[in-house]
Amino acid sequence: MSFELAIDWPTFLTTYWQKKPVIIRQAFPDFQDPITPDELAGLAMENEVDSRLVSQTAAGWQVAHGPFSDFDQLTETHWSLLVQAVNHWHPAAAELMQPFRALSDWRMDDLMISFSVPEGGVGPHLDQYDVFIIQGAGRRRWRVGNNDVIAQHSPHPDLLQVAPFDAIIDEILEPGDLVYIPPGFPHEGYSLENSLNYSVGFRAPSGKELLSGFADYVLAQELGSRRYQDPALALRDSASEVLADEAEQLRGMMTELLRSAEFTPWLGEFLSQSRHELDIAPPQPAYQEDEVRQALDEGTPLYRVGGLKVLQLATQTFINGERFSDADPAFLRLLAQDLTIEAEALQPLIDDTTTLTQLTGLINAGYWHFAGEEEEEEET
Repeated sequence: MSFELAIDWPTFLTTYWQKKPVIIRQAFPDFQDPITPDELAGLAMENEVDSRLVSQTAAGWQVAHGPFSDFDQLTETHWSLLVQAVNHWHPAAAELMQPFRALSDWRMDDLMISFSVPEGGVGPHLDQYDVFIIQGAGRRRWRVGNNDVIAQHSPHPDLLQVAPFDAIIDEILEPGDLVYIPPGFPHEGYSLENSLNYSVGFRAPSGKELLSGFADYVLAQELGSRRYQDPALALRDSASEVLADEAEQLRGMMTELLRSAEFTPWLGEFLSQSRHELDIAPPQPAYQEDEVRQALDEGTPLYRVGGLKVLQLATQTFINGERFSDADPAFLRLLAQDLTIEAEALQPLIDDTTTLTQLTGLINAGYWHFAGEEEEEEET
Protein backbone atom coordinates (compact mmCIF):
# COMPACT_ATOMS: atom_id res chain seq x y z
CA MET A 1 0.00 0.00 0.00
CA SER A 2 1.36 3.40 -0.99
CA PHE A 3 0.10 6.87 -0.08
CA GLU A 4 0.20 10.03 -2.19
CA LEU A 5 0.25 13.26 -0.22
CA ALA A 6 -1.26 16.24 -2.06
CA ILE A 7 0.86 19.03 -0.63
CA ASP A 8 3.05 21.75 -2.15
CA TRP A 9 6.07 21.42 0.12
CA PRO A 10 7.86 24.70 -0.79
CA THR A 11 4.69 26.71 -0.18
CA PHE A 12 3.90 24.77 2.98
CA LEU A 13 7.38 25.34 4.45
CA THR A 14 7.29 29.05 3.66
CA THR A 15 3.76 29.67 4.90
CA TYR A 16 3.04 27.18 7.66
CA TRP A 17 6.02 25.20 8.97
CA GLN A 18 6.55 26.26 12.61
CA LYS A 19 4.49 29.39 11.89
CA LYS A 20 0.80 28.52 12.01
CA PRO A 21 -1.52 25.51 11.90
CA VAL A 22 -3.47 24.55 8.81
CA ILE A 23 -6.03 22.01 7.66
CA ILE A 24 -5.45 20.45 4.26
CA ARG A 25 -8.61 18.88 2.93
CA GLN A 26 -8.16 15.58 1.12
CA ALA A 27 -4.40 15.68 1.60
CA PHE A 28 -4.64 11.93 1.03
CA PRO A 29 -7.34 11.50 -1.65
CA ASP A 30 -9.42 8.31 -1.43
CA PHE A 31 -7.69 7.43 1.84
CA GLN A 32 -7.82 3.80 2.92
CA ASP A 33 -6.88 2.84 6.47
CA PRO A 34 -3.72 0.68 6.51
CA ILE A 35 -4.69 -0.87 9.85
CA THR A 36 -7.92 -1.98 11.53
CA PRO A 37 -9.00 -1.15 15.09
CA ASP A 38 -8.63 -4.85 15.96
CA GLU A 39 -5.04 -4.89 14.69
CA LEU A 40 -4.28 -1.76 16.70
CA ALA A 41 -5.75 -3.36 19.81
CA GLY A 42 -3.62 -6.44 19.15
CA LEU A 43 -0.46 -4.32 19.09
CA ALA A 44 -1.50 -2.74 22.40
CA MET A 45 -1.40 -6.24 23.93
CA GLU A 46 2.29 -6.71 23.05
CA ASN A 47 4.95 -6.16 25.72
CA GLU A 48 7.33 -4.35 23.38
CA VAL A 49 4.77 -1.80 22.19
CA ASP A 50 4.15 1.48 24.02
CA SER A 51 0.40 2.04 24.39
CA ARG A 52 -2.07 3.79 26.66
CA LEU A 53 -5.79 4.06 27.18
CA VAL A 54 -7.13 7.53 28.03
CA SER A 55 -10.69 7.85 29.26
CA GLN A 56 -12.92 10.45 30.82
CA THR A 57 -15.38 9.30 33.46
CA ALA A 58 -17.54 10.90 36.14
CA ALA A 59 -14.51 10.56 38.42
CA GLY A 60 -12.30 12.52 36.02
CA TRP A 61 -9.55 11.64 33.58
CA GLN A 62 -8.04 8.14 33.72
CA VAL A 63 -4.91 6.75 32.05
CA ALA A 64 -3.92 3.09 31.80
CA HIS A 65 -0.71 1.85 30.20
CA GLY A 66 -0.31 -1.33 28.15
CA PRO A 67 0.27 -4.07 27.50
CA PHE A 68 -3.44 -4.80 27.86
CA SER A 69 -4.94 -8.25 28.29
CA ASP A 70 -8.45 -7.31 27.15
CA PHE A 71 -10.76 -4.36 26.58
CA ASP A 72 -13.92 -5.89 28.00
CA GLN A 73 -14.63 -3.14 30.53
CA LEU A 74 -14.73 -0.26 28.06
CA THR A 75 -17.84 1.82 27.54
CA GLU A 76 -19.23 3.05 24.22
CA THR A 77 -18.04 6.66 24.65
CA HIS A 78 -15.27 8.87 26.08
CA TRP A 79 -12.10 6.85 25.56
CA SER A 80 -9.15 6.61 23.18
CA LEU A 81 -6.54 3.91 22.64
CA LEU A 82 -3.18 5.35 21.58
CA VAL A 83 -0.30 3.24 20.28
CA GLN A 84 3.17 4.72 19.69
CA ALA A 85 5.66 3.83 16.96
CA VAL A 86 3.22 1.71 14.97
CA ASN A 87 5.55 2.19 12.00
CA HIS A 88 8.02 -0.09 13.82
CA TRP A 89 5.57 -2.98 13.95
CA HIS A 90 3.10 -2.68 11.09
CA PRO A 91 4.63 -2.39 7.57
CA ALA A 92 1.42 -1.22 5.89
CA ALA A 93 0.95 1.60 8.42
CA ALA A 94 4.63 2.50 8.11
CA GLU A 95 3.99 3.47 4.48
CA LEU A 96 2.21 6.58 5.81
CA MET A 97 5.61 7.93 6.87
CA GLN A 98 7.04 7.79 3.35
CA PRO A 99 5.52 11.06 2.00
CA PHE A 100 6.93 13.00 4.95
CA ARG A 101 10.51 11.95 4.15
CA ALA A 102 10.46 15.01 1.89
CA LEU A 103 11.30 16.94 5.06
CA SER A 104 14.00 15.03 6.96
CA ASP A 105 14.63 11.52 8.23
CA TRP A 106 16.41 12.68 11.37
CA ARG A 107 13.55 15.00 12.33
CA MET A 108 10.86 12.37 11.94
CA ASP A 109 10.05 10.55 15.15
CA ASP A 110 7.27 8.00 14.89
CA LEU A 111 3.73 7.21 13.79
CA MET A 112 1.24 7.23 16.65
CA ILE A 113 -2.18 5.79 15.86
CA SER A 114 -5.27 6.29 17.98
CA PHE A 115 -8.68 4.68 17.92
CA SER A 116 -11.37 6.73 19.59
CA VAL A 117 -15.05 6.20 20.30
CA PRO A 118 -17.55 9.12 20.35
CA GLU A 119 -16.30 11.92 22.65
CA GLY A 120 -12.96 10.15 22.94
CA GLY A 121 -9.81 12.27 23.16
CA VAL A 122 -6.93 13.23 25.46
CA GLY A 123 -8.17 16.70 26.29
CA PRO A 124 -6.79 20.13 25.37
CA HIS A 125 -3.00 20.13 25.33
CA LEU A 126 0.03 21.36 23.46
CA ASP A 127 3.09 19.60 22.08
CA GLN A 128 6.68 20.75 21.80
CA TYR A 129 7.13 19.26 18.35
CA ASP A 130 5.55 19.49 14.90
CA VAL A 131 2.79 17.01 14.16
CA PHE A 132 0.73 16.07 11.13
CA ILE A 133 -2.54 14.35 12.07
CA ILE A 134 -4.26 12.37 9.34
CA GLN A 135 -7.93 11.51 9.68
CA GLY A 136 -8.73 7.90 8.93
CA ALA A 137 -12.09 6.20 9.32
CA GLY A 138 -14.76 8.25 11.03
CA ARG A 139 -14.92 11.97 11.80
CA ARG A 140 -13.20 14.03 14.44
CA ARG A 141 -13.60 17.65 15.51
CA TRP A 142 -10.36 19.58 15.93
CA ARG A 143 -9.92 22.87 17.73
CA VAL A 144 -6.55 24.65 17.57
CA GLY A 145 -5.66 27.85 19.41
CA ASN A 146 -2.99 30.49 18.95
CA ASN A 147 0.47 30.09 20.45
CA ASP A 148 -0.09 32.50 23.31
CA VAL A 149 1.17 31.76 26.80
CA ILE A 150 -1.37 29.41 28.33
CA ALA A 151 -1.65 27.79 31.74
CA GLN A 152 -1.09 24.05 32.00
CA HIS A 153 -2.32 21.58 34.59
CA SER A 154 -2.36 17.83 35.23
CA PRO A 155 -5.83 16.34 35.77
CA HIS A 156 -4.00 13.00 36.02
CA PRO A 157 -0.29 12.35 36.74
CA ASP A 158 0.13 11.02 33.17
CA LEU A 159 -1.73 13.87 31.45
CA LEU A 160 -0.66 17.47 30.92
CA GLN A 161 -3.49 19.63 29.66
CA VAL A 162 -4.04 23.34 29.06
CA ALA A 163 -6.70 25.79 30.12
CA PRO A 164 -9.63 26.49 27.79
CA PHE A 165 -8.56 28.50 24.76
CA ASP A 166 -10.09 30.45 21.88
CA ALA A 167 -9.89 28.52 18.64
CA ILE A 168 -8.38 29.84 15.41
CA ILE A 169 -9.31 26.51 13.80
CA ASP A 170 -12.53 24.68 14.63
CA GLU A 171 -13.28 22.09 11.97
CA ILE A 172 -14.51 18.54 11.48
CA LEU A 173 -12.03 16.29 9.68
CA GLU A 174 -13.11 13.46 7.43
CA PRO A 175 -11.08 10.54 5.98
CA GLY A 176 -8.05 11.80 4.05
CA ASP A 177 -8.03 15.26 5.67
CA LEU A 178 -4.92 16.43 7.50
CA VAL A 179 -4.22 19.01 10.18
CA TYR A 180 -0.70 20.34 10.77
CA ILE A 181 0.02 21.76 14.23
CA PRO A 182 3.34 23.52 15.00
CA PRO A 183 4.96 23.37 18.44
CA GLY A 184 3.29 25.38 21.17
CA PHE A 185 -0.18 25.68 19.63
CA PRO A 186 -2.86 24.29 22.00
CA HIS A 187 -5.25 21.82 20.42
CA GLU A 188 -7.90 19.26 21.22
CA GLY A 189 -9.63 16.61 19.16
CA TYR A 190 -12.80 14.73 19.98
CA SER A 191 -14.29 11.92 17.92
CA LEU A 192 -17.82 12.30 16.65
CA GLU A 193 -17.96 8.57 15.94
CA ASN A 194 -15.61 5.60 16.05
CA SER A 195 -12.51 6.89 14.30
CA LEU A 196 -8.83 6.30 13.54
CA ASN A 197 -6.19 9.03 13.60
CA TYR A 198 -2.58 8.87 12.42
CA SER A 199 -0.09 11.29 13.99
CA VAL A 200 3.28 11.77 12.31
CA GLY A 201 5.43 13.42 14.97
CA PHE A 202 8.73 15.20 14.44
CA ARG A 203 11.65 15.00 16.83
CA ALA A 204 12.75 18.24 18.53
CA PRO A 205 15.57 17.60 21.03
CA SER A 206 16.01 20.13 23.80
CA GLY A 207 19.31 21.69 24.77
CA LYS A 208 19.14 19.69 27.99
CA GLU A 209 18.85 16.40 26.07
CA LEU A 210 21.75 17.33 23.80
CA LEU A 211 24.05 18.33 26.66
CA SER A 212 23.13 15.24 28.67
CA GLY A 213 23.69 12.93 25.69
CA PHE A 214 27.02 14.51 24.80
CA ALA A 215 28.17 14.40 28.44
CA ASP A 216 27.45 10.65 28.53
CA TYR A 217 29.49 10.24 25.35
CA VAL A 218 32.40 12.28 26.76
CA LEU A 219 32.47 10.07 29.85
CA ALA A 220 32.19 6.81 27.90
CA GLN A 221 34.99 7.81 25.52
CA GLU A 222 37.10 9.24 28.37
CA LEU A 223 37.36 12.60 26.64
CA GLY A 224 37.91 15.98 28.23
CA SER A 225 40.86 14.95 30.39
CA ARG A 226 42.71 18.26 29.90
CA ARG A 227 42.77 20.13 33.20
CA TYR A 228 42.53 23.80 33.95
CA GLN A 229 45.85 25.68 34.00
CA ASP A 230 46.76 29.25 34.99
CA PRO A 231 50.51 29.88 34.53
CA ALA A 232 49.77 33.65 34.53
CA LEU A 233 47.88 33.52 37.82
CA ALA A 234 47.21 37.04 39.08
CA LEU A 235 46.71 38.31 42.61
CA ARG A 236 43.22 39.55 43.40
CA ASP A 237 41.64 41.85 45.92
CA SER A 238 39.64 39.04 47.56
CA ALA A 239 40.42 35.35 47.82
CA SER A 240 36.74 34.61 47.22
CA GLU A 241 36.73 36.26 43.79
CA VAL A 242 36.55 34.25 40.54
CA LEU A 243 37.99 36.50 37.84
CA ALA A 244 36.10 36.98 34.58
CA ASP A 245 38.92 35.57 32.44
CA GLU A 246 39.08 32.49 34.68
CA ALA A 247 35.37 31.85 34.21
CA GLU A 248 35.80 32.34 30.47
CA GLN A 249 38.66 29.85 30.35
CA LEU A 250 36.51 27.26 32.15
CA ARG A 251 33.72 27.91 29.69
CA GLY A 252 36.25 27.50 26.90
CA MET A 253 37.23 24.06 28.17
CA MET A 254 33.61 22.99 27.74
CA THR A 255 33.06 24.57 24.32
CA GLU A 256 36.37 23.09 23.17
CA LEU A 257 34.79 19.65 23.53
CA LEU A 258 31.71 20.72 21.57
CA ARG A 259 33.91 22.05 18.77
CA SER A 260 36.13 18.99 18.71
CA ALA A 261 36.18 16.35 16.00
CA GLU A 262 34.31 14.07 18.39
CA PHE A 263 31.11 16.09 18.19
CA THR A 264 30.11 14.86 14.72
CA PRO A 265 30.33 11.12 15.46
CA TRP A 266 28.44 11.62 18.71
CA LEU A 267 25.72 13.64 16.98
CA GLY A 268 25.27 11.00 14.28
CA GLU A 269 25.02 8.24 16.86
CA PHE A 270 22.62 10.27 19.01
CA LEU A 271 20.26 11.27 16.19
CA SER A 272 20.15 7.82 14.61
CA GLN A 273 18.98 6.10 17.79
CA SER A 274 15.26 5.41 17.91
CA ARG A 275 13.28 6.50 20.98
CA HIS A 276 11.12 3.38 20.69
CA GLU A 277 11.94 -0.29 20.49
CA LEU A 278 12.48 -1.72 17.01
CA ASP A 279 11.01 -4.95 15.70
CA ILE A 280 14.42 -6.52 15.18
CA ALA A 281 14.44 -10.26 14.63
CA PRO A 282 17.87 -11.58 13.53
CA PRO A 283 17.43 -14.49 11.11
CA GLN A 284 17.86 -17.99 12.47
CA PRO A 285 20.06 -19.49 11.21
CA ALA A 286 22.21 -16.56 10.18
CA TYR A 287 22.80 -15.92 6.49
CA GLN A 288 26.05 -16.92 4.85
CA GLU A 289 27.51 -14.53 2.29
CA ASP A 290 26.85 -16.92 -0.60
CA GLU A 291 23.18 -17.14 0.45
CA VAL A 292 22.88 -13.35 0.37
CA ARG A 293 24.47 -13.28 -3.09
CA GLN A 294 22.10 -16.00 -4.30
CA ALA A 295 19.00 -14.17 -3.01
CA LEU A 296 20.08 -11.01 -4.81
CA ASP A 297 20.85 -12.97 -7.98
CA GLU A 298 17.26 -14.23 -7.82
CA GLY A 299 16.04 -10.62 -7.71
CA THR A 300 14.78 -10.61 -4.10
CA PRO A 301 14.58 -7.04 -2.72
CA LEU A 302 15.66 -6.04 0.77
CA TYR A 303 13.38 -4.21 3.21
CA ARG A 304 14.60 -1.94 6.00
CA VAL A 305 13.04 -2.77 9.36
CA GLY A 306 10.37 -0.24 10.35
CA GLY A 307 11.61 2.81 12.24
CA LEU A 308 15.32 2.10 11.69
CA LYS A 309 17.19 5.37 11.19
CA VAL A 310 20.00 5.52 8.65
CA LEU A 311 21.52 9.01 8.63
CA GLN A 312 24.41 10.62 6.81
CA LEU A 313 26.40 13.38 8.48
CA ALA A 314 29.53 14.84 6.89
CA THR A 315 31.33 11.82 5.41
CA GLN A 316 29.92 9.29 7.85
CA THR A 317 26.82 7.09 7.92
CA PHE A 318 25.05 6.10 11.13
CA ILE A 319 22.69 3.16 11.57
CA ASN A 320 20.76 2.86 14.82
CA GLY A 321 23.43 4.60 16.86
CA GLU A 322 26.38 2.88 15.19
CA ARG A 323 28.93 4.56 12.94
CA PHE A 324 29.76 3.15 9.50
CA SER A 325 32.60 4.93 7.75
CA ASP A 326 34.81 2.19 6.32
CA ALA A 327 32.47 1.21 3.49
CA ASP A 328 31.74 1.96 -0.16
CA PRO A 329 30.07 5.42 -0.26
CA ALA A 330 27.65 4.26 -2.97
CA PHE A 331 26.61 1.33 -0.76
CA LEU A 332 26.05 3.62 2.23
CA ARG A 333 24.02 6.10 0.16
CA LEU A 334 21.80 3.26 -1.00
CA LEU A 335 21.22 2.11 2.57
CA ALA A 336 20.38 5.65 3.65
CA GLN A 337 18.10 6.67 0.80
CA ASP A 338 16.00 3.61 0.00
CA LEU A 339 13.63 1.88 2.42
CA THR A 340 13.30 -0.92 -0.14
CA ILE A 341 16.51 -1.81 -1.96
CA GLU A 342 16.09 -3.57 -5.26
CA ALA A 343 18.43 -6.46 -5.96
CA GLU A 344 19.66 -4.90 -9.21
CA ALA A 345 20.97 -1.87 -7.30
CA LEU A 346 22.99 -4.06 -4.91
CA GLN A 347 24.38 -6.63 -7.31
CA PRO A 348 27.19 -4.49 -8.76
CA LEU A 349 28.18 -3.31 -5.28
CA ILE A 350 28.60 -6.77 -3.74
CA ASP A 351 31.29 -7.67 -6.25
CA ASP A 352 33.40 -6.05 -3.57
CA THR A 353 33.71 -8.80 -0.95
CA THR A 354 33.98 -6.23 1.84
CA THR A 355 30.61 -4.78 0.89
CA LEU A 356 29.07 -8.25 0.74
CA THR A 357 30.41 -8.98 4.21
CA GLN A 358 29.02 -5.72 5.57
CA LEU A 359 25.61 -6.30 3.97
CA THR A 360 25.45 -9.83 5.36
CA GLY A 361 26.24 -8.47 8.82
CA LEU A 362 23.44 -5.92 8.61
CA ILE A 363 20.95 -8.60 7.53
CA ASN A 364 22.06 -10.90 10.33
CA ALA A 365 21.66 -8.01 12.79
CA GLY A 366 17.99 -7.87 11.76
CA TYR A 367 18.21 -4.37 10.29
CA TRP A 368 17.28 -5.49 6.77
CA HIS A 369 15.37 -8.57 5.63
CA PHE A 370 14.54 -10.14 2.32
CA ALA A 371 11.03 -9.77 0.91
CA GLY A 372 8.80 -12.64 1.96
CA GLU A 373 10.53 -13.36 5.25
CA GLU A 374 7.82 -11.60 7.29
CA GLU A 375 5.21 -13.96 5.87
CA GLU A 376 7.36 -16.96 6.74
CA GLU A 377 7.69 -15.71 10.35
CA GLU A 378 3.90 -15.34 10.65
CA GLU A 379 3.36 -18.89 9.40
CA THR A 380 5.77 -20.32 11.95
